[in-house]
Amino acid sequence: MSPEQQMAIEAATFRRLLQHLDEHKEVQNIELMNLADFCRNCLAKWMVTAAGQEGVSLDYELAREHVYGMPYSEWKAKYQQEATPEQLAAFNARNG
Repeated sequence: MSPEQQMAIEAATFRRLLQHLDEHKEVQNIELMNLADFCRNCLAKWMVTAAGQEGVSLDYELAREHVYGMPYSEWKAKYQQEATPEQLAAFNARNG
């Protein structure tokens, strides 16, 4: 596999991950954090970091809009649910 092919495959995989998350808006970020120690916001932060490593300035809010498929404030209003006490307890136990 050439470096270009690897990059194309990795990019396609990332796009598929975003599509999968978009198709499962019912999955809350706190659930992702509790199960996998990352969430949609983490992906946006990683995008900003990767862009910076390439010498590209990427605003965090624009990265979140890319990850969420809409402005974060809109996604939050439409899809984010209040965390349950159990979810918060699991998050706090995991993160000390």
